[in-house]
Amino acid sequence: MANGSVLIIEDDANQRAEIKSVLEFLEYAPVHAVDHENWEQHLGGKDGAHILLLGHCTETKILMDVFRRVKKIDPYLPIVLLVDGERTKANFELETGIIAKANVPLRQKQLSVVLEKVNTYRENRHEDGAPRSLELFRSLVGSSKGIQRVRRMIEMVAPSDANVLITGESGSGKEVIARHIHYHSPRKNKPFVPINCGAIPPDLLESELFGHEKGAFTGAITTRQGRFEIAEGGTLFLDEIGDMSQPMQVKLLRVLQERVFERVGSNKPIKCDVRIIAATHVNLEDAIENGDFREDLFYRLNVFPIETPPLRDRVEDLPLLINDLTERLEHEGNGSIHLTPAAIQSLSKYDWPGNVRELANLIERLSILYPNGTVGVNDLPEKYQSEDVLEEFDGEEQEEKTIDDKGIMPRLPRGGIDLKEHLTNLEYSMIKQALDETNWVVAHAAKRLQLGRTTLVEKMRKYNMQRQEEASSA
Repeated sequence: MANGSVLIIEDDANQRAEIKSVLEFLEYAPVHAVDHENWEQHLGGKDGAHILLLGHCTETKILMDVFRRVKKIDPYLPIVLLVDGERTKANFELETGIIAKANVPLRQKQLSVVLEKVNTYRENRHEDGAPRSLELFRSLVGSSKGIQRVRRMIEMVAPSDANVLITGESGSGKEVIARHIHYHSPRKNKPFVPINCGAIPPDLLESELFGHEKGAFTGAITTRQGRFEIAEGGTLFLDEIGDMSQPMQVKLLRVLQERVFERVGSNKPIKCDVRIIAATHVNLEDAIENGDFREDLFYRLNVFPIETPPLRDRVEDLPLLINDLTERLEHEGNGSIHLTPAAIQSLSKYDWPGNVRELANLIERLSILYPNGTVGVNDLPEKYQSEDVLEEFDGEEQEEKTIDDKGIMPRLPRGGIDLKEHLTNLEYSMIKQALDETNWVVAHAAKRLQLGRTTLVEKMRKYNMQRQEEASSA
């Protein structure tokens, strides 16, 4: 694990030493190998372990106690359970809280497979281990009817294992929705594995999805896991499913029906427990009529469809999205920018063919051009400048007037707005966001919102807000 240490918790001294020697032979360092009473000093902080190998702890009760304490100190630490087939019996809580299992004595081939899963997990995390998807969730902020509908549908489908088909234009946030579903599902502690089916040549896609055996084809110098195996227990996100070739559609359909697949070059069936979320910008019903997409596969994927609204249909969300993007850039140390009301109004009149992705690229470009400065309508690239707005805001002094310290003024939609409902939805959204980002620790969320804890609790009662697991048990 580059730039991080490996922690081994194992009560058997001989086993502990053997595991440590295997890792050090493979040039993993530093490696801390301790028993169940001496591990806490190696956890937490910048120098804390980046991966935990959890082995035998005398008895199951002690093992579970260590597991829970680890989760309390570092809830995002990837944990690999070391199993010898006899002494380690994991319950449901432990099973859902680990990344993978590894049999002892450890073997180099098995260890590389396990670490590949850990790397996939860490790719979706910040340096502190927090889910990167939390940052992406904020792209769903807003009070437009379209985005409210999407949030409601995510809440409904997340607890289930139903296949989901997300449709919408490129850049509208389909992967954001998929990550949000995964994060709020019972599979959230398992991998979220994305793959763009349109970016991989058809002859290589089978190997990417199902893996291959050594010597299966020219260049297959080692056995390799596919995305289905890496995503075991978690979620596989098949982006641009509409670009998948017909032969691969047949093979994918079989996996969805039978939950079994074979690696390329092997006839050994491998069972899989993976939730499928697919996405496409293509109209699959038209593709079926044209003979480009299988109807039976469509109905397997389209169990729960979610349509992502394009940005041009939710322009009332534009100020909040811009505010979020500028705050994110400031948090990452890239400098912040303020947009004048005229600039916001001009952007709201643009058609946004690239959707939220195009908006994010624009804000990043402006932060480079005008670091820590104020951006007016005349500072925008020409295609984002509205002639109507340029005529209306013809004075520099008028353009620099702002409604707050962010230089952002929400625009009133042409059709008007129910202000009370808008403010209620905005308040609910901000509270939900703060709770999600603080793992529902009310005191921390209240601090983020600059509210008293009691005030926040009253607002949560008002909106009947509770964690998904609490709502389910109630």
